Amino acid sequence: MPRTQPNIIITGTPGVGKTSHCELLVKKTGLKHLSINRVVKERGCHEGWDEEYKSWIVDEDKLLDSLEEEDELPSGGGGYVLDWHACDLFPPSWIDLVVVLRTQTTKLYDRLKTRDYAERKLQENLDSEIMALLIEEAREGFDEEIVVELRSDEVEDIEENVGRIQKWIEDWKKQQQQQKEGS
Repeated sequence: MPRTQPNIIITGTPGVGKTSHCELLVKKTGLKHLSINRVVKERGCHEGWDEEYKSWIVDEDKLLDSLEEEDELPSGGGGYVLDWHACDLFPPSWIDLVVVLRTQTTKLYDRLKTRDYAERKLQENLDSEIMALLIEEAREGFDEEIVVELRSDEVEDIEENVGRIQKWIEDWKKQQQQQKEGS
């Protein structure tokens, strides 16, 4: 079944504002928020708990199988906003837009410190942001034209970014309609 709504990944280093962006985007568009962390926890798509990092050890195969079984991404009508810190495990055929949020490392440090991240975890996330690992991962895993990098330094950025994504969704729908009419 062709998608009638796009599937969008909002990704970035922990603390850049992924969930805040997703929640506002869902509120404004009616798309469905799919928190991958929640899916991992609730559906048991993990190999246990990492005490040092205070996070689940994700079993990527179980996760993808679970999403396929629930018919959420691969063959449904679309309309999902995926909220996760990675994007390279999702097949490109499932995704229509990859939004990579970036933030200043001083702001990121403060946000992660507020979350009580252990020093090692905090430093690894800062290093990831400094080295732009997630934007590189997105560009390697998906077609260049569907990967967008947006700044998320201030609260005002969320509204502006969501507005840009809404405009992209409108354009995507028009393009799908034109393709349908041209077939």
